[in-house]
Amino acid sequence: MNIGLFGGTFDPIHRGHTALTRAAQEQFQLGRIYFVPANIPPHKQKRPLASFPSRYAMVALATAENQAFVPSLLEAPADGQKSTQANYSVDTVKRFKQTLKKSDRLFFLIGIDAFREIATWRDPEALFRECEFIVASRPGYSLADVANALPESLRPAPSVTKPFQKQPAKGDLVLTGATVHLLESVHYDISATKVREAVAAGKPLGKFLDPAVREYIKKTGLYRTGP
Repeated sequence: MNIGLFGGTFDPIHRGHTALTRAAQEQFQLGRIYFVPANIPPHKQKRPLASFPSRYAMVALATAENQAFVPSLLEAPADGQKSTQANYSVDTVKRFKQTLKKSDRLFFLIGIDAFREIATWRDPEALFRECEFIVASRPGYSLADVANALPESLRPAPSVTKPFQKQPAKGDLVLTGATVHLLESVHYDISATKVREAVAAGKPLGKFLDPAVREYIKKTGLYRTGP
């Protein structure tokens, strides 16, 4: 089976997230996609997050209608205890692969903005060895941008990538030690930051969120700055 793993803070999960996963599900025949909320994301520790249970609940609500979508507790705090250990994708993927069959094919789903930081992640070379990547592209990025984002040890020489600077980020990039598939035309002008700002300002959320997630935020008072 082709299986997708989609991690993030999901603070909150929004329509951009689910659009990406639906497109990946269709294009790569993913039989199952696991949504993995991070308890402590390494790159986002400078601001407070909604609690893990709240973010997990919103993921569960947003994925309830698609049987192939699975909310995951892979990075949940152990036994409900508060943890100070950041969640690193390479560790999560290795642990997750222990539950898969040898015939399963694992894909790591990620947006292109986050992918551009992939070389700064913990042990990125090992992560590329463990799974293939599906990167959601968007206008303004070239295939050279994708190649140049790879860790230095996997990155093609400038003479190789230069011809691709004007070529849109699409198709497949298959290199020794890394396989990247580009997912096109899945760009929603939505970010979790915009959603939180909209909630705080009392603006409508229909274009951002699944109705069940919207109702959860309303009932729990998440992201409100005032009384």
